[in-house]
Formats: sequence, structure tokens, C-alpha cells
Amino acid sequence: MLINCVAYEGGSKLADISVADISEYLARPGCFVWVALRDADDVELDEMKHEFGLHELAVEDAHHGHQRPKIEEYGDSLFVVLHTIEFTPEDILQSGEIDIFVGPNYLLSVRNRSRHTLLSVRTRCEREPHLLQRGSGYVLYALMDAIVDQYFPIVEEFETRLEIIEGQIFHTKNQARQNIESLYDLKLEVMQLRHAVSPLLDAVAKLSGGRPPKLCEGMQDYYRDVYDHLTRINTSIESIRETITTAIQVNLAMVAIEEGEVNKRLAAWAGIFAVATAFAGIWGMNFEHMPELQWRYGYPTALALITGICFILYRRFKKAGWL
Repeated sequence: MLINCVAYEGGSKLADISVADISEYLARPGCFVWVALRDADDVELDEMKHEFGLHELAVEDAHHGHQRPKIEEYGDSLFVVLHTIEFTPEDILQSGEIDIFVGPNYLLSVRNRSRHTLLSVRTRCEREPHLLQRGSGYVLYALMDAIVDQYFPIVEEFETRLEIIEGQIFHTKNQARQNIESLYDLKLEVMQLRHAVSPLLDAVAKLSGGRPPKLCEGMQDYYRDVYDHLTRINTSIESIRETITTAIQVNLAMVAIEEGEVNKRLAAWAGIFAVATAFAGIWGMNFEHMPELQWRYGYPTALALITGICFILYRRFKKAGWL
């Protein structure tokens, strides 16, 4: 679906144009065309391929979708794939994709499976005509910067969730299984964000390096800012992953400690009852020549002896922390 199709000249908006007029405006010197699509179908992509002269391999990738984040050069044009990461109203992490075709005098963005709008990027660029007049190189930076900045709230949400789970490990008993399940769910979501960030590091580094593509020349400082943001996010992701691994190990250790405490209690009570069982077994054999059988106080004495020994064992186990 077509969202915007606008022609710019000298950094200022020239007119909203139709798709059929794109090639005409591209032929005008100093004119720049910016088109935005959402969930485009094959017919729309083929139409854009014809108007902009897009490379067939890049269009094929956009047709298929589900590409890993990347930046590819095709002659004097670029094909950029970015992932959007967002929480749905049901609090489920969802990944979308934005395919960007960039040429010397045009930029085409195709947004798929994402609720994020890019209208704020267009508004920002139109408020800065001195930068917009740099053309597609600056607009590509603005889009990348906006998408990367949307990763920061996701990282903060992950950190908050991790802190809550860590608190439950030490302050909430009998939730070991639930804690481990929550940690693994969080780890899967962190990996989803990592798959969006990690491949971009090397790709953006090429745009901010010494020999960037021609349409990005003079924009290295801007792309270096995006690279710095990606580095910070990637560092936070690695830190969260390590903390999750540590939290899982601590949770398992807490479970082992609790099981050890239970085993000690069971062993202590088993020892106490073993003594009572041993005495009862001996006196219960009913041999004929047992002096206690004929003694008037034999039965209460036996009970008192068993009780006394069990009490002594109980005090010893209690003092040792087993009970």
C-alpha cells in the first residue's frame, strides 16, 4: 500500500506525485523522490522496479521477505534490510522488516509486518532542509537512526524483566520451574533483538568507514553515530545474556540447596526413628530368657530409654542445623 510519494528539490518539498510520474521527476536535475510503501504486494514492487530501475536481485529479496539485516551495493545504489522490534498489545515481541532501496536521487522504503510508522522521520527531515538537500544519503541515515533508537526501550524492558526475575529467585520460594521458564523466554526474546542488531554492526561500519558508497560520502559522521548506538545496544544485549545464564545457574543452585536441606531433614528423622526401631526390634523378639520380660518396670523403662535416646539425637541434629 502506498503511504507517501513525494518529490523534493533543494531540500524542500516540491509536490506529492503519483507513481506514474516518478520517472519524470527523477529525470529533473536536483530532484529527489522519496516513496514509502507498507506491506507491498508483488504488483506494487514490480511497478517500483520499473519506475526506479531497481536491481532484480534486490527486488527478489524484497518479494520473498524474511531477510537478515544487511546492506548490499548494486552499482551506484544500495539495498538495505532493517528489522523492527516491538511489543504487541498482548505484550508479545514481534519482529518486522523494512526494505530500503537507495539511489543517487531516490529512496524507496517498504515496511512489512510492523506497526511502526516512519512519518516522524519524514517530518524531521522536512524540518531540516539544509540536511535534506544532501539527498538519499541523509534520508537513509535518518531512517536507520529512527529504527535503531527504537531498540533502546526494548533493551530497557528486558533489563527490568530480568531484575524482577532475579528478585524472585531469592525472595520467592517454590517457583524454581517458573523462574527458569521465564528466564528462557526472556533469553529467546533477547536473541530476537540480537539477530536484528548484530548483523548491522559490520554493515554500518562500512558506511562510516574511510571508503563509503558514493551516495553516503560526506555522511560518515552521521553513520558513525548509528554505529555507536548499535555498539551500545549490542553490549547491553551481551550483558543481559550473560546475566540470564548466571541467573539460571543461581536458580539451579538454589534448587539444589533446598533439596539438600530437605534431604538433611529426612536423614535426621530417619536416624531418630532407626534407633527407636532397633530397640523395638530387639525387645520384640520375645525370647524366653529375657530378663526384661519378667521385670515389673521393664516396659516403661524401655519406652523411657527409647524416648531419651531419640530426644538426645533430636537435640544434636537441631544444633547441627539438620532440623
